[in-house]
Amino acid sequence: MPAAPRDPEYGNGPAGEPLTPPVLLASLLADRELGLRHLAGPAAAGVHGVHASEMPDPSPYLLGGELLLTAGAGPAEDPDGYVARLAGAGAAALGFGVAPVHEEVPAALAEACARHGLPLLEVPPRTPFSAVARAVGRLTAEARTRELRRTTEAQQALAAAAARPDPVPAVLARLAASLGGSVALWPGGRTAGPELPAPAREALSALLARVGREGGPATATDRAGGHHLAAYALAGRAALGTATPARAPGDHTVASVAAVLLTLLTAERPAGAEAAALTRLLLDGDPAAALTAGPWYAVHARGSGDPQALAAALGTVLLDPHEGAVRLLTDREPGAQPGWRLGVSAPAAPDALAAADAQAGRALQRAEAARTPLARHADAGFAGLVGRAEARAHAEALLGPLSPALRETLRAWLAHHGSWDRTAAALGIHRNTVRQRVARCAVLLERDPDDPDVRMELWFALRQE
Repeated sequence: MPAAPRDPEYGNGPAGEPLTPPVLLASLLADRELGLRHLAGPAAAGVHGVHASEMPDPSPYLLGGELLLTAGAGPAEDPDGYVARLAGAGAAALGFGVAPVHEEVPAALAEACARHGLPLLEVPPRTPFSAVARAVGRLTAEARTRELRRTTEAQQALAAAAARPDPVPAVLARLAASLGGSVALWPGGRTAGPELPAPAREALSALLARVGREGGPATATDRAGGHHLAAYALAGRAALGTATPARAPGDHTVASVAAVLLTLLTAERPAGAEAAALTRLLLDGDPAAALTAGPWYAVHARGSGDPQALAAALGTVLLDPHEGAVRLLTDREPGAQPGWRLGVSAPAAPDALAAADAQAGRALQRAEAARTPLARHADAGFAGLVGRAEARAHAEALLGPLSPALRETLRAWLAHHGSWDRTAAALGIHRNTVRQRVARCAVLLERDPDDPDVRMELWFALRQE
């Protein structure tokens, strides 16, 4: 089954967050060294990668957003069906090399691309497909650098705004300018940026009320009135909303930093109480004197994002970088966050946070083993029937013949219920490589991984690592 196509504007990341800036088709067409020519379909598209294939149906191998390059063998027999499958898989464009199979792009292929709305480019004989791939890689790197610079400058500007005499409106105004849109603080109705059309304004108000209510999500997104909408929970049931005509990959990070600052600026609890609670937690003492009754959630997280932005998304300022990860304490039920794996404890009273901290650590281990964005504490279940040392000894004996790469592949394959495509996407390898590795595991272990009993035993063993 083809992968879900990317958003045509900027791509799908976790929770809708853009992955990387796309390379605009216009930039490739403007490169005279490539000599590409637009023949049919839309002239505007965003390219996130390049893939070359002569298969009649390359769609199962696409993640979406690719410029697919072909010399014409693939679409030869059924141009319309070929293009329809590519469009359904979310391909950004089709590049047709006019040599050596064809002297010109077949008219039927151009008609199919126009019919299905897939941009068609002619690749001249002098341009190797590898040159197109290199150009896309270079342009992607340049776009990432520009976006990183923009994000860094925006964060610095927000920090400077927070130091002004009237910091809250200053932060809101700076955020609106950095995002090129409008922002709102709820409740209270403080806004900055251009006035929104009624549909966008009403939808943003609904989002703000949703994340601001007790038990509501930490973040929420929507689209209305031609705007991308996002809401971030702050302390004390407050919320920050953003509305932008377009979205860039760094917008979520910039808004999350603003949410952290606004949480600190608007929090009802004094900073001393927050510091006291965190200090007591780090010393494994009793933080009950500095915290409300809760319930509270301990969170362990590992990822590549900004810990401060993660804390803001989870509605807290209680965080601590800890042994290569980050641990947090929040009174909002945590949800999955882009760029992070989370382990979440059971809800706990302030006098039970030591146990909650341990639960969150074990839950993070499970999330990493299963490659899932979030795992919550659960009862020990089957694993609790076996001693930890005994379970590890059994796992090592069982999995001893497997290399680290084979173990990683087997773990991902089991976690994705034997799906070759989903495992390949999770590991960033070809699905045929997944098949070969799983087959190799079966030979080395002398077990049939299609047997449910074998799968259960292997999953148990892999979880002990």
